[in-house]
Parts: sequence; structure tokens; C-alpha cells
Amino acid sequence: MKRTLITSEISDLPDELCPMLKGAKIYDSSCSKQARVYYIDKDNGYYLKSSPKGTLSTEAIMANYYNELGLGARVLSYLSYDRDWMLTERVVGEDCTHSTYLDDPRRLCDTIAELLRGLHETDWSDCPIKNRTAAYLGVAAENSRKGMFDTELFTEKWSFPSAKAAWDFLQANKHYLKNDTLLHGDYCLPNIILDNWRFSGFIDLGNGGVGDRHIDLFWGMWTLWFNLKTTAYSDRFFDAYGRDKTDPEILRIIAAAEVFG
Repeated sequence: MKRTLITSEISDLPDELCPMLKGAKIYDSSCSKQARVYYIDKDNGYYLKSSPKGTLSTEAIMANYYNELGLGARVLSYLSYDRDWMLTERVVGEDCTHSTYLDDPRRLCDTIAELLRGLHETDWSDCPIKNRTAAYLGVAAENSRKGMFDTELFTEKWSFPSAKAAWDFLQANKHYLKNDTLLHGDYCLPNIILDNWRFSGFIDLGNGGVGDRHIDLFWGMWTLWFNLKTTAYSDRFFDAYGRDKTDPEILRIIAAAEVFG
């Protein structure tokens, strides 16, 4: 996980959070343009995330829920002013983009597949976000209206010659998507923390909730391709997860939605 020491003050930092940062070294650990993530080197470590107003509310809810399940970090504070702020304890270990894990791709592939199967078998009856599928399809619809699309995602596997073709396929088949599994929602290597190959926790849970397992399956496959620069582990990933719960036709529906993701 990238960390760059910063020397300037964090702009717009709420007064409530100032005592936590006092006397601590602070590192920028951001990996997206939408959110800033800071590592606070104090005690056992903390992460402070800042994002546009209202964008961290679901993540705070789901992070609390995952923590209750023993699957993620404890949320210490969620504040919403001109921006949203969320402070969490550090999950011990390193994310799965660390060289320790990338250097053993077969073991990495099997590990994240088995962790995902375990997550998907978790009882979700008390999950606070019960219909993630509707929100997921809503994002695709909104991005379609805005003309935002990318037809090149996994071109060799799912060939949608145009945005219209992907949209038409999604509209004709979206009713097959279920709402029956606890999801991570962004199941990628940077969001899975291991401590010497032992599972420590999941992070970045803003797209979590109850939805269709194939959303996580799609991104599990994608992250191996993206980070290992090869599609060689796709079949191995599905084998390790379990073919009994993997439907290639549903994955194609997810691929159509992700054209507008």
C-alpha cells in the first residue's frame, strides 16, 4: 500500500479529528481522484478517508457491519460537513498487491477465491443494505444517460461491439440478477488485507450490501487480470471459488453493466 509522507496540514480537517493527528506522522495513501486516504502513524495505525459530501455514508454503514462480523476494521468516526470524513483503525497486514502475494500468483488466486466463497456464504439477514442490485443497475442507467461507457473491458471474453449492444443486452437480461448474497462490491486485490497469508480484513466497502454474487466474481477475475497482466488465472479463480455457484451467462450480464460502470 503506497504511503507518501506529507508535511503540510490536511485542508478542511474537522476540529473533532485534530487530537487524533496531533504529534503523528501522516502519509498520503490515496489511490483514486475521488477520495483522499491518509495513514496516521500512531498507536497501531489509523486510516482517515475524505471524500465529497455524502459519498462515505454507505461505506461507514457497511464498514461497521463488516467489523461486527469480524471481517473489517473498526470505524471510530464518521463526519459529514462540506466533505465526508471516516476514521478507522488499521487492519493488520498488507493488501494483496504487495510483492509477497503477487510473487506467488497461484496461491494468491486460490486465496482470494476461497475468501470470496466464504464471504458469500455469510448469513446476511441483518445486513443494513438489502438491495445492492438495484443501486448497481441504477449506476449503469445513470452513466448510460450521461454517455459514459467503455466497451473495451475484457474485449476478448465479452464482445460488445457498441454501447448500444451492451445496453440492449443488459436491459433484456437484468431480471436474472439476484439479490441473495453478501457482497464486498469492489472485490479487488488492494481491498483484501492479509497478514503473512492469513486473512485480516476487507476495506473500501462503499459498494457492499446484499446483491448478486457475480458482481464480486467479475471483479475478482478482473483484478487478477489487471494486477498480474494475464488472463491465465481466470479459470483457476472460478475453479477455486466453485463452479457450482458460477454462471457464465450471469457474468456476461455483469460485463454489460460494467460497460457503464
